[in-house]
Amino acid sequence: MRTGIFMAAVLASMLLVSAAHAASDPDSAKLSKSTSDHTKFKALQQEFNSGPEVTKACLSCHTEASKQLHKTEHWKWEYRSPEGQLLGKKNVINNFCTSIRTNEAACNICHIGYGWKDDTFDFTSEVNVDCLVCHDTTGNYKKPAGLAGNVVTKAMEFPPGSGNIIKPIDLKKIAQAVGKTSRDTCGACHFYGGGGDGVKHGDMDSSLASPDQALDVHMDALGLNFACATCHMTEGHQVPGSRYAPTAQDKGDAHVRGKEYTSNPTTCQACHGQAPHKKIAKLNDHTDKVACQACHIPKFARGGVATKMSWDWSTGGKMGPDGKPLIKKDAKGHVIYTAAKGDFILGENVVPDYQWFNGKVGYTLFSDKVEKSDQPTRINHFEGSAGDGKSLIWPVKIMRGKQAFDPVNKRLAVVHTAGNDDTGYWTNFNWEKAVAVGMASIGAPFSGKVDFVTTESTWPITHMVAPAKDALRCHDCHASNGRLEKVPGIYIPGRASDHAGWLDTAGWALAALTLLGVLGHGLGRVIVSKRNK
Repeated sequence: MRTGIFMAAVLASMLLVSAAHAASDPDSAKLSKSTSDHTKFKALQQEFNSGPEVTKACLSCHTEASKQLHKTEHWKWEYRSPEGQLLGKKNVINNFCTSIRTNEAACNICHIGYGWKDDTFDFTSEVNVDCLVCHDTTGNYKKPAGLAGNVVTKAMEFPPGSGNIIKPIDLKKIAQAVGKTSRDTCGACHFYGGGGDGVKHGDMDSSLASPDQALDVHMDALGLNFACATCHMTEGHQVPGSRYAPTAQDKGDAHVRGKEYTSNPTTCQACHGQAPHKKIAKLNDHTDKVACQACHIPKFARGGVATKMSWDWSTGGKMGPDGKPLIKKDAKGHVIYTAAKGDFILGENVVPDYQWFNGKVGYTLFSDKVEKSDQPTRINHFEGSAGDGKSLIWPVKIMRGKQAFDPVNKRLAVVHTAGNDDTGYWTNFNWEKAVAVGMASIGAPFSGKVDFVTTESTWPITHMVAPAKDALRCHDCHASNGRLEKVPGIYIPGRASDHAGWLDTAGWALAALTLLGVLGHGLGRVIVSKRNK
């Protein structure tokens, strides 16, 4: 008995000592998730004067990283389609800022490299790769616009003569704290594409940095808390989920994460399979025609950040009563006009458009001819139809614009919009000079005349997945003027366009005749019954 009491006392004292040690040493209570402490790496125990110096240090251990990145669309900003078109940011026109050409120093703030300011950039250089832009965990890593993706390590005035001083960042501390990618690192570029927060995609903006469940069930910061790489599973720095070659229809089954998957791991089916609805199995009958996103993303731009729905460059250049470039804001403080960019239409809680999509995207390239007409020029367009066996009905954002083109050569204009020189449209509102510089950059002729055409571009809606309780209900589509009213090639019960008057008339007539037959039969039975009595 005494021995048992003694052993219990010893055990209790050991537990108390252990608990006291844990309390005094918080690091022992929670082990690091990483197997390495970058503060101890000799290569990182130095002061860095540039981004490439950091990359050189990273490559001393991660010897193949830059070689892997050189093969990615993130690095090349180009993509060769199965049809042979050379696409990517370097080669296509958009209806936001039109093109990166001649605007590299500003646009390439979001390139994963250092120093891409013009055609002389060395895409083969390993030290030009920017490791920190994706692996920073401090939140202090900044690449100011206008510096061609370079970082500031000494205080500098930029633009020169502006009086605006850019503070330096401590590359040593940032490099020693690198970690996995996150919504913050991915979002630093993808949330702000097109010139500002939420401007381009509509389903990606800063509200996804720490969303609640109502905004996105997968990225819910207090729930599943998915990072971007949870779905966009990367191997060898290759990130699946291309905007240029999206997977519109995935017929594969759900798979275990970490195992090889022959299709795109970013699709809904990759996790949820082909029959995701367990409680209401009837809903699974829709998965062969309707993309999951069509029902489960009822609206986009739901996080309090407005997205740009229209951009009219033709109205730019207006001056205010004070003689300075005019700026207008709406009741919520959103900028809806600037002299440098023209008029904007913004939207929040936007109901998507819907269209058939088979994964193929067509683009208007630099060399394509454009006619001014009542119909918008399609900057890009989704291909697909009800009968091709490859398409699903997808939710999309249609971005509408009005942008410059050469009415003589009939080409959309590449415009020099960013810069501190006298050729930039932003500097002096001179379209002819701005277009001349832009067209020269791609070796295209320019007539010297500028007109404007209306344009449209299409963006798939894939993020901001709502909880099941907020998904669309039957009546949202199966109703007169429902969400799928304009989708061709498919019969949808209840839809106004599928309403046939003659069929309704015949149906009601048949019902009336049936009712009369029943009433007549009943009346006859009553009469016969009375006679028998």
